[in-house]
Amino acid sequence: MAKDQPVAHGGQAVIEGVAMRGQRVMATAVRKADGRIVVDKQPLVPWAERYPILKWPLVRGSVAMIESLVVGTKALVFSASQFAEGEDVEFTAKDTTLVVLLAFAVTVVVFIALPAFVVRLAQPVIRSALLLNLLEGLLKVALFVAYVGGIGLFPDIRRVFEYHGAEHKTINAFEAGEELTVENVRRHTTLHYRCGSSFILIVLLTSILVFSLVTAAGRPPFLQRFLIHLAILPVVAGVSYELIRHASRRGSFFLLRWLASPGLLIQALTTREPHDAQLEVAVRALNEVLAGEDDGAPATGVVE
Repeated sequence: MAKDQPVAHGGQAVIEGVAMRGQRVMATAVRKADGRIVVDKQPLVPWAERYPILKWPLVRGSVAMIESLVVGTKALVFSASQFAEGEDVEFTAKDTTLVVLLAFAVTVVVFIALPAFVVRLAQPVIRSALLLNLLEGLLKVALFVAYVGGIGLFPDIRRVFEYHGAEHKTINAFEAGEELTVENVRRHTTLHYRCGSSFILIVLLTSILVFSLVTAAGRPPFLQRFLIHLAILPVVAGVSYELIRHASRRGSFFLLRWLASPGLLIQALTTREPHDAQLEVAVRALNEVLAGEDDGAPATGVVE
């Protein structure tokens, strides 16, 4: 296996499993209640391949975020279907769109509207626009950390976080050029710069700087602030994506890694040390992706 791969492979944890993505193939491996591992293998055509403009820097960050949410939802539905007793779980394009819109709406309300409203209450006491912007940004980060830490207390979510750790260990072993065995994967860390939870935290931190620059002349009214936040969100996502993307490369400039390092801290909450059985699932998922990429016309569908 070559150590320098032209394609950045990645994935996400799902219910009792791991979904892995390559450039052309996505494989979701799930361990069923009877111990068997089933894999859903699907072709993947990145949106940026269909529309080259989506590859542009600062644009591809927002695209990657939305695309990951779409394909991740499909992987979650497959994993859930493996535990639906005798029920057919169907998820249409309309359902996916609704889930994406709902997730976006919740994000806007919790991480944009709510902090802006709370900080508005402090404006009579704090007159400094810079201090208010900093307070608002820190409130966003606190809400995110509290949310992640809170859901991690539930046993089922803890299991998902263990599979998240298995996913990271497997990707780290692959990027180190090692053979994908449970023994090799186990030695690697559960942390990885190119992680969704890291991306969200970096977005929140970047928004503090960008919003402060945009509103340097003074703090606008609540509604105007809310609209400005929405308007700069693609820029913030783009900058955050580029930072994480370059920091994850081998031999990247140490300053980039330092700037991206807060994302590793949040992974102390979103990953757990996995068991060997969970590592086996993650390894199976990535091996199916690699095998599919080696085939001219990869097989698709559910396999065991």
